[in-house]
Amino acid sequence: MVKLPDEKQKIIEKFAQRKGDTGSPEVQIALLTQKIDRLAEHLDINKKDNHSRRGLLKVIAKRRRILNYLQKLDDKRYKKLIKELALKK
Repeated sequence: MVKLPDEKQKIIEKFAQRKGDTGSPEVQIALLTQKIDRLAEHLDINKKDNHSRRGLLKVIAKRRRILNYLQKLDDKRYKKLIKELALKK
């Protein structure tokens, strides 16, 4: 289950605010969400992989911090992103 550059590029194109945008909070959150999904899938298969579990928790915390930042920055963008990614909160 290798992350393909095509998948990453599609996510960047979908969530970018303007052309060439790779650092906006929306793009970062979308990429982290994809990474979380892959790690969760890995942990379903490998239940005793505690090192990956710790990495997953770190990525979740990072996404939460960026989500909090986006909510403070612009609540409309935050709500739109939450709806698009089907995240809770």
